[in-house]
Amino acid sequence: MAAAAELTLLEKSLGLSKGNKYSAQGERQIPVLQTNNGPSLTGLTTIATHLVKQANKEYLLGSTAEEKAIVQQWLEYRVTRVDGQSTKEDLRTLLKDLNSYLEDKVYLTGHNFTLADILLYYGLHRFIVDLTVQEKEKYLNVSRWFCHIQHYPGIRQHLSSVVFIKNRLYTNSH
Repeated sequence: MAAAAELTLLEKSLGLSKGNKYSAQGERQIPVLQTNNGPSLTGLTTIATHLVKQANKEYLLGSTAEEKAIVQQWLEYRVTRVDGQSTKEDLRTLLKDLNSYLEDKVYLTGHNFTLADILLYYGLHRFIVDLTVQEKEKYLNVSRWFCHIQHYPGIRQHLSSVVFIKNRLYTNSH
């Protein structure tokens, strides 16, 4: 999904009805937002953070200094690691690392839903939708997190719903 489309989804999920126009710049199609009363803003996370503040939903950026840093860390991860995926092997490594990280967490920052969850969900959707049942089971923590985020009010919107089987098909025992 193009970053501009993600930003439009984010606007709607935040309850903003501005209908901002986004353009893309360069080979990597970096999103650009021309603001009404100032310079244009460039980059997915910069624009997304601006939209959150515009919607007066700053809690999505984290409530403590540590949580804010974790949100920034995951926003950077989204742009540097997820958007740069080129091979199936890269994706497997990313999902394995994310699966380990989410082992004891409901959300990326721990117990609070943030912008990091929204943007990582949007970034991973195109990959998760193509996983087999067995692959989803292999990355159980990612699957649990993803399923939880897609059912969060207003987040999924027109994106296809990804189905997860509640009972494991296979166990580790023989």
